[in-house]
Amino acid sequence: MYDVKSLNADEFINHEEILETLEYAEQNKHNKALIEEILEKARPKKTGRGVECAGLTHREASVLLACDLPEMTEKIYDLAREIKQAFYGDRIVMFAPLYLSNYCVNKCVYCPYHMQNKDIPRKKLTQDEVRDEVIALQDMGHKRLAIESGEDPVNNPIEYILECINTIYSIKHKNGAIRRVNVNIAATTVENYRKLKEAGIGTYILFQETYHRESYEVLHPAGPKHNYAYHTEAMDRAMEGGIDDVGLGVLFGLDKYRYEFAGLLMHAEHLEAVHGVGPHTISVPRLKRASDIDPDVFDNGIDDDTFAKIVACIRIAVPYTGMIISTRESEECRAKVIGLGVSQISGGSRTSVGGYAGYSSEERPHDTEQFDVSDQRTLDEVVKWLMDMGYIPSFCTACYREGRTGDRFMALCKVGQIQNCCHPNALLTLQEYLQDYASPETRKVGEALIDREIQNVPDPKRREKALDYLDRIRKGERDFRF
Repeated sequence: MYDVKSLNADEFINHEEILETLEYAEQNKHNKALIEEILEKARPKKTGRGVECAGLTHREASVLLACDLPEMTEKIYDLAREIKQAFYGDRIVMFAPLYLSNYCVNKCVYCPYHMQNKDIPRKKLTQDEVRDEVIALQDMGHKRLAIESGEDPVNNPIEYILECINTIYSIKHKNGAIRRVNVNIAATTVENYRKLKEAGIGTYILFQETYHRESYEVLHPAGPKHNYAYHTEAMDRAMEGGIDDVGLGVLFGLDKYRYEFAGLLMHAEHLEAVHGVGPHTISVPRLKRASDIDPDVFDNGIDDDTFAKIVACIRIAVPYTGMIISTRESEECRAKVIGLGVSQISGGSRTSVGGYAGYSSEERPHDTEQFDVSDQRTLDEVVKWLMDMGYIPSFCTACYREGRTGDRFMALCKVGQIQNCCHPNALLTLQEYLQDYASPETRKVGEALIDREIQNVPDPKRREKALDYLDRIRKGERDFRF
């Protein structure tokens, strides 16, 4: 039986409910009256508290995704853009992945780190190497990292992960500092999640890969990750362990995308129903080529137009959740989906263990890559590209550091009030980047953008304070925040 509040994976991600949802969506994909009704329900509405959105159920959102009427698809895109603007404005948060180890005991058939791959050299960073990687990332201008590691209780125990987090936070190089460490590691115990919380992590991220249980077990034939229920119920354990910011995601291309879409939204609904706060982020990676992995052997790949539709429908269904797209995707694809809902992107990314230190911006080691990087531009090039398109690259970590996480973040976000902090904070952290790391051309574009955007801070006192902070940053001070 489907039960959104159950802690049993097969009940809150219920196979029969998904099949009924997909049948309902197929039956109604040309029902214009119903689609208009769904879109109207999801539209941002001004209230006495600010701007609010109702969001959509997995069944309602699945109707939008199934709809193939061109005029209705354009309305879906228009609404996604409206919602994105209402809650995230033009800000795009920047981050980079840091791969700590590719040792892994799982046999996931889509990942080159699987234990049977003899073509890839195994590597684990020492703490000195972690330090070198972090300094290289700081010298690019990054303030936010997502650490990644294979699942191996001998080589990558929780103690190793905690030690790496401590090392990362301890490093201050020139004006650089990593202010937020998000963690993408295998499902673990409540006790270990408590340890991660105590270490000061930002978001705990875990991709489901696929919500189709039968496919999941085939794709994960051996290793701890084979346990579907333990993996799917990980976010509940993380919440029990005190981590209130969690990030969901599926690997599109492993199974049918409409099934995955419904399962992903059901998981978000479950977290909201049980814990009072939905996912902090949703990631939308697509299967890519890698060592020992040929994505063409999987027959569920999706094209760029379908991918954009998925992004737009997620944005409409869960309006307050951050959406992440990585350098798996090309420049052209990223440009399209940023406007439809994406609020965080990586820049200058390397998916190799030890891929940053000792390499120039043009060099890129491939021997330990987890997947091919489609967007290989430097962080500076990505920052300028965003600004040229009218976006504000943000290196802000203020909410996490001010305790505005979990339900406290959502309470502000759900009435559109988080922008009173986010907009000026984005400009302050962009100014830091321009002062310390940007090329002359990027700095020129950025200064003009800041001068223009600071006038859009509505509160005069806040705007005056932000102008003072900007001036002090230009004179050498750092780390101001609202």
